[in-house]
Amino acid sequence: MSHYISFPALGWTFHVSPTIVEFSLFGQNFSLNWYGLLIALGFLLAVVYALKRAKQFDIDPDRMIDVALVSAIFAFVGARLYYVLFSSERAEYFENPLSILYVWEGGLGIYGGIIFAFITGLIMCKIRKVNALAMFDLASLGFLIGQCIGRWGNFFNQEAFGGNTTLPWGMTGDIIQSGVNGGGYTLNLPVHPTFLYESLWCLLGFILLHIVSKKAYKFKGEIFSLYMIWYGVGRFMIEGLRTDSLYFGAMRVSQLVAVLSAIGGVVLFFLFRTHAHTLPKDLFAVPVPEGAGDAPEAENSETAGTETPEGAEETDSESESAESATVPLEKGTLDETASEPVPDPEPSPTSAEEPVENDEETKKEPAGE
Repeated sequence: MSHYISFPALGWTFHVSPTIVEFSLFGQNFSLNWYGLLIALGFLLAVVYALKRAKQFDIDPDRMIDVALVSAIFAFVGARLYYVLFSSERAEYFENPLSILYVWEGGLGIYGGIIFAFITGLIMCKIRKVNALAMFDLASLGFLIGQCIGRWGNFFNQEAFGGNTTLPWGMTGDIIQSGVNGGGYTLNLPVHPTFLYESLWCLLGFILLHIVSKKAYKFKGEIFSLYMIWYGVGRFMIEGLRTDSLYFGAMRVSQLVAVLSAIGGVVLFFLFRTHAHTLPKDLFAVPVPEGAGDAPEAENSETAGTETPEGAEETDSESESAESATVPLEKGTLDETASEPVPDPEPSPTSAEEPVENDEETKKEPAGE
């Protein structure tokens, strides 16, 4: 079936359909939709980005893939359950629980997907021994990529739009004018393309947080908390324009969750920053015990039985006393306890006349053991 989407003020009209292709296989009808394809593309690009930056966050790429794949499965389940629980048709879903599985008929809640993804990710990080906060920082950037691209599936479905508008980018279409994907607006007038607003908001958020992660990454959990604030603020404003919001009583569920997300992000930001002083300057370095200093080097020189190089400083008190008691001082050098040069006890008649041709002659002299 042919559909169209138009932007009257701009003079643009696009003949697009929610379905890319339909086919039959073994007597069953299947279809490939733009919505599913764009969500899959967003997920793929998010994973590619995460793989390229995993080592910068001190995350093993193989373990990251394990966490991401399992979290993605539960994110899909969570998105569907979120929609079912807060849908105006939830009574019908509970009367026929099998209909909950009919995801091809539409109905996913992004907040449910995010919540389930992070809960599953926390569990998987513990199982696969991945630093959870570092993983959440990286996953937040991936979520922004996926949301930015996935929202364009709403464009092809002609859904997730807002009320009427006279702005130049106001859009309309045959499905919008049928009134099946929302209510409370004049059917034959242009509406806000709120899917576009959210896509652009996520794109801008990704660019900003990517820069922060490269140039001003101070502590683990910083990107995650900033993501919660950024997305929560944007979603609260955009959700107020939509005509297809899920309600809990007279309250828009997504706006309530958006407020809680932004507040939670602020709280987590300061909590994570408060504990940041316990981390080394390099976020991914192993902390060195205070006072350790050059102990490993000294210990290695002692256990290996090697002599301390001439002119090197020794911090061990025993080494200092042994050196001052037994090591003969070179001519013209100062004793640690004396203020005048100590003369050579047995000056060599040839040492002043002939230059030393070979370093091995000096090695034969006693080292003052």
